[in-house]
Amino acid sequence: MSSIQSCNIYILRAPASDPYPQSPTIYANFCSIASGKAIEATRAVIRFPLALLALTATLTLQPGDLRAQGATIVPAAQLPAATFRSGVEVVTVTAAVRDGRGKVVRNLKKTDFQVMDEGFSRPIQDFYSGDSAVSVAILLDISGSMGVGGNMDRARTAVQTVLAHLQSKGDEAALYTFDSTLQEVVSFTTDLNKIRALSLAGRPWGMTSLYDAIAATAKSVADRANRHRAVLVITDGVDTGSRMKAPEVSGIASSIDVPVYLLTVVNPLDHPGGEFSVVEAAGESSNVGTLADLARWTGGDMRVCSMPEHTAVAVADLFGELRYQYLITFEPGQRPGWHPLEIRTGKKDLVVHARSGYVAAAR
Repeated sequence: MSSIQSCNIYILRAPASDPYPQSPTIYANFCSIASGKAIEATRAVIRFPLALLALTATLTLQPGDLRAQGATIVPAAQLPAATFRSGVEVVTVTAAVRDGRGKVVRNLKKTDFQVMDEGFSRPIQDFYSGDSAVSVAILLDISGSMGVGGNMDRARTAVQTVLAHLQSKGDEAALYTFDSTLQEVVSFTTDLNKIRALSLAGRPWGMTSLYDAIAATAKSVADRANRHRAVLVITDGVDTGSRMKAPEVSGIASSIDVPVYLLTVVNPLDHPGGEFSVVEAAGESSNVGTLADLARWTGGDMRVCSMPEHTAVAVADLFGELRYQYLITFEPGQRPGWHPLEIRTGKKDLVVHARSGYVAAAR
């Protein structure tokens, strides 16, 4: 495959005085590949976390990579410190509620919730509940580790299962793939057949920049108009190349209110607590535990799947939670910077899934 020719890249840095450094904004005019086919016809605006930025004149693809034709390739590297600012007058939090049996709880009222900001109760200004169309960014791991134990086949099945739960009216989806770089294969679209028609055949290759890819994808979801939106990651849970750590990614996703849901595909022998498992559930690798924390901190969830029936149940359950959510808004605190956040309900035996904090801008 021909390499991409040099591109014009412009960086707009936020003020150095900003109290919460996260990421700059990149304005890039992508030029054509050697064959003359345009990668992007117009100027694209892409927001990346700090650890995902690389300024390079030429990008090349390795033979045998699992790639889709026309994908936009984003290299991963590092730039000097920049800033991320929420810049909002009210804070919006999406919350999902489950009962003691794990079922999604519907029809709670505004008075059933309490917002705790740094330990202090804040009045709820606006409240919305109900089913809604969803915006989902499917983030598919195509790194080398996915070629072990049939995990790539499980991941392809998971993508098709997710697409089967998307509705033709209102729902929109995008497909991203990643190894050491992040690719936007199909941008957000309501024409879901654009994703269904793709062939995901190929050989997994490269290192895994899992956390970096999640952070960048979460920012792309933040601007979508649908009330209910999420990043859905399909991965084996192995990270070998990220510069960012799970708490940093969680901070980014939480500050822009994008829950991260993870489908971790594994061999049945490596499925903790599974029928054929040879590992103890309590002794599973720290990567899986860290991923579970990341999902929980953003208001999302994680499921481990080793059989097709596991995937079917997990996807159906996650969409049930994603479609019915409560939207809560309140006025942010006066102190600029990160605010720990807890959404509570006074009803017994209910568990609330919501992001763990937000960023208050200086006033």
